[in-house]
Amino acid sequence: MSEFPDDIFTEPTSVEADTQASLGPLRRLAGVWGGNCGVDLNPKADGPERRVYRERIELQPIDAQANGPQLFYGLRYHTHVNTPEEDIAFHDQVGYWLWEPATGLVLQTIAIPCGQVAIASGHAEPDAKSLRLRATRGEPGYGICSTAFLEHAFRAES
Repeated sequence: MSEFPDDIFTEPTSVEADTQASLGPLRRLAGVWGGNCGVDLNPKADGPERRVYRERIELQPIDAQANGPQLFYGLRYHTHVNTPEEDIAFHDQVGYWLWEPATGLVLQTIAIPCGQVAIASGHAEPDAKSLRLRATRGEPGYGICSTAFLEHAFRAES
C-alpha cells in the first residue's frame, strides 16, 4: 500500500489565504532575526580558524504551494553571515521552510553559493516548539548534493 493517493493530480479546493495563520510549527520563525555572538571553526591547512560572526536571517511568508493533493504553507528565507570587521558575507544561504498540515511533514530547502543544496525533512505537530529535520548524502528524497570539489574535499554526510 502506497503512502501517496491514487489521484496525484487533483489540487485542494480549500486553501487558507492567510499563510501566517497556517504555518503550524513554523509560525514562530516568521520575521527578521539577528545575533552577534556566533563562533565559526573553519578548517584550514594549519588547523581550524576561529572567527566570531554576526548573523541575520529573514523569514517571509509565501503563498500556499500545491503539488496535486499535497499542500504546503511556508517561509522563504535568506541567511547572511559575516564578521564584525567585514561587510562581505562568509556564509550566505537561501531556501524555504515548508509545512504540510495534512501529514505534519516539515521541510527545509537549502542552497549555498559554494555549490551545495539540500532538502531536510522531519515531522511536527502544529504547536511544536522544536523541530528535528534530517538530510543524508545520497538519499533520493531528502538528501544533500554538492559540487565535485566539495564531495572530494569537504563532503557533508548528513
